[in-house]
Amino acid sequence: MMKKILLLGSGELGKEFVIACQRKGQYVVACDSYAGAPAMQVADECEVFNMLDGEALMQVVEKHNPDIIVPEIEAIRTEKLYECEEKGIQVVPSARAVNFTMNRKAIRELAHTELGLKTANYKYANTYEELKEAAAEIGFPCIIKPLMSSSGHGQSKVDGPEELEKAWKYACGGARGDVKEVIVEQFIPFDSEITLLTVTQKNGPTLFCQPIGHVQKGGDYRESFQPAAISPEQLKDAQDMAEKITRALTGAGIWGVEFFLSNTEGVIFSELSPRPHDTGMVTLAGTQNLSEFELHCRAVLGLPIPEITQERMGTSAVILSEIDSEDGRPAYTGIEDVCAATNTYLRIFGKPVAHVGRRMGVVVCWDKNDADQIELRNKCKSLAAKVQVIKE
Repeated sequence: MMKKILLLGSGELGKEFVIACQRKGQYVVACDSYAGAPAMQVADECEVFNMLDGEALMQVVEKHNPDIIVPEIEAIRTEKLYECEEKGIQVVPSARAVNFTMNRKAIRELAHTELGLKTANYKYANTYEELKEAAAEIGFPCIIKPLMSSSGHGQSKVDGPEELEKAWKYACGGARGDVKEVIVEQFIPFDSEITLLTVTQKNGPTLFCQPIGHVQKGGDYRESFQPAAISPEQLKDAQDMAEKITRALTGAGIWGVEFFLSNTEGVIFSELSPRPHDTGMVTLAGTQNLSEFELHCRAVLGLPIPEITQERMGTSAVILSEIDSEDGRPAYTGIEDVCAATNTYLRIFGKPVAHVGRRMGVVVCWDKNDADQIELRNKCKSLAAKVQVIKE
C-alpha cells in the first residue's frame, strides 16, 4: 500500500515524519522555500518553491499527483487545499482543519463561540489605533500575536500602554502570509501549560498521549517533559476539549492541543496544531511505545493504532544557534560530551544555515517513570548547553 505523500514544509518535524513514512514503505516528496531543508535530506524527491504562491503550489501538485498532502508549516496558500480535496487527494488532517488552524481568528471563534471551550478573553485589531483600543478593553498585562505565525514569531507580552507600539511592529513583522491582523489576549496567570498530543483515526477512536509539559521563551519552545503533572479531573477536561475541537475540524492525524492549567481557573484552551508538535520531540526519548511521528504516519495512512502506552519519563532541551552562518554550513562542538552521557540521544537537524536564535538540534534524555523529573530536566538542559554552533 505505497502512497505518494507531498510534504509541505521540510523542517525538523517533517524530517522525523519522513523517516517514519520511509519505514512504512512510502514515497515522499518534500517541499520548502529553500534547498537542503532537513526533510529533503531523507525524502525521495524534493521541490523548492514559495508555498504562499497558490499557482506554484498547484503546479507542484499537478506534477507529482500525490495520494496524500501533509502540511507541516503555516506559510501555505491553504485555501488551495480545498481544490486538492475536490480532486480526490487526501489532505492531512483535512483542508478544513488546516485552514482553520493556520489562522488564530478562525480557530478562536470555533473554540470559544461555536464549541464553548474555555479560553482567555480576546479582541482583534487591524490597525495600531484598534490595537490601543483592544488592549485598553482587555487590560494589562496582555498578549499580542499575529493571526498567522509560527514558533512564537511576532508574539509578545505587553505590561502597559507604552509597550504597544513596539508590540504592534513586532507582530506585523513576525506575521506569516499576507494577513496583518493581530489578536489581543487576556494574560492568564497560569500555574503550568501542557501539550496534549491527540490522535484522530480514520477507523478508530480518538487517542491521547500522556500530557507534555513545556517551557517557552518568546512563545517558542525551549524544553519539554513527559509526563506532565496534572490532576485526573484536569486531564479529563483537557481530553474532552481536545476531542471536541478535533472532531469539529475533521480528519485523521496527530494534533498538538495546548492548554493552560490554573488552580483557580481550571483548564483553559490555548491553541492547536494539526501536525506533530515541537514539544512532542520528547517522544524521541522513547517515552511512549510509539513516537508522535510514528503515530502521525499511522493515522495518515489509516493503519491501526491499538494503544498508546507511557513507557518511561523523558525530557528534551533545544540547541539554539548563537551565530549566523550565511557564508558557510554550520558545524558543532560538544557532541562528544552529549554522547558520553547515559540514557541520552542527540538530534542535529541538519539545517544548512544557522541564524542567531535558530533551533538547530535537540537533546532528549530518559529515565524510569518514578525518577526525579527536575533532576532529569536539569541534566538535559546542561547537555544541550554543551553543544555550540560554529562556522565550518
